[in-house]
Amino acid sequence: MEQELRRGGGLREHSSVCFSGALIDGPRIQQLLLHCAAALESNDVTLAQQAMWVLNNIASSQGDPNQRLTSWLLRALVARARRLCGPAGTQVAAVRLPSSGAPRERAMSVTELAEYVDLTPWHRFGFTASNSAILRAVAGRDAVHVVDLSVTHCMQWPTLIDMLSKRPGGPPALRITVPSARPSMSPLLGVSDEELGLRLGNFAKSKGVQLEFNVVKGTTPKKQTLCQDPASVLSDPPSLGLRDGEALVVNCQSWLRHVAPGSRDAFLSTVRALNPCLVTVTDEDADLDSPSLASRIAGCFNFHWILFDALDTSAPRDSPRRLEHEAAVGRKIEGVVGADADADGAELSESGARLAERMRRNGFSGVGFDEEEAAEVRRLLSEHATGWGVKLEEDMLVLTWKGHGAVYTSAWAPT
Repeated sequence: MEQELRRGGGLREHSSVCFSGALIDGPRIQQLLLHCAAALESNDVTLAQQAMWVLNNIASSQGDPNQRLTSWLLRALVARARRLCGPAGTQVAAVRLPSSGAPRERAMSVTELAEYVDLTPWHRFGFTASNSAILRAVAGRDAVHVVDLSVTHCMQWPTLIDMLSKRPGGPPALRITVPSARPSMSPLLGVSDEELGLRLGNFAKSKGVQLEFNVVKGTTPKKQTLCQDPASVLSDPPSLGLRDGEALVVNCQSWLRHVAPGSRDAFLSTVRALNPCLVTVTDEDADLDSPSLASRIAGCFNFHWILFDALDTSAPRDSPRRLEHEAAVGRKIEGVVGADADADGAELSESGARLAERMRRNGFSGVGFDEEEAAEVRRLLSEHATGWGVKLEEDMLVLTWKGHGAVYTSAWAPT
């Protein structure tokens, strides 16, 4: 491939092939992306520009899932090249990218957020699996305190409140604590935490559940990251108002990937020091934290293809909610491609298997899931496209798309 790119006239030859469709297959696109990444890592701007030129003839924000994903990866590569290559990067400016067609990032209404979340089971899978584990862990307890470390604006809790309201013997008193400092990432919501608390309180009251909702003020985070000390809120137990006799649950939804890889053990150590009865962790089942740019590019292409392909079966290509999902993935890709090793500010996820190793290393043991809880997830998936499935693994449930792992949920207790 490199020789083909360097050969005189090669760009025009590849351009015509691209337009004919012969290059629009995953392996060839990935090969081009990897050549571009390798060229950038070796500071070979000429070869990088040639690869970008060919990729630009493949990418399309209105095309098939591979083309749409390639357009976002190409944008991220061009941005990295222009940032890192200095004066030599002026050659990259010749790559004129077409419009992404993505809507501007904005704060959604509660109704729009519900439509966004309901488009695929990407988020609701974690809600369902985590709530099942929480319900089992707090069985028989009179008071439950959930510390909610998530980026999904409390969308998980109405279902848990409803489940608790039906508990034999009556529901427990429920407290939910959220930190004010959270990653600034899609989807954004145009409603304050306090307003969310009022809405949840009214819903809980209608279900006969006593709810106390607290917002803990913390350091304002940087864009798309937590504050420098990601455990700052948790490391101040008085601010959490921990009470004797409460069953404490720490719920991490799409949270750990925002903590810099070098800080994750410290974060989990702080969580363990709170002595929770349960810790739930839901995140994307992908390894995107390699110091190698080429490895991160390959990881992005192989993993983010899942959601692009699934969206192709869930909504028309011009659907506003679909375009918002794709733009959110595009912003993740830009952070991952632009990041340096152990960066603070990118969503550098790690797979469920690696997370399980990390949890055990930090003094947690897996609680696991049973077949009944897996069946509850399958009932959720029956509302979506037939490509979605669930795997029951040793310490976790894994959402799959056409057999590929997408999102995992795991449940843990201090050993």
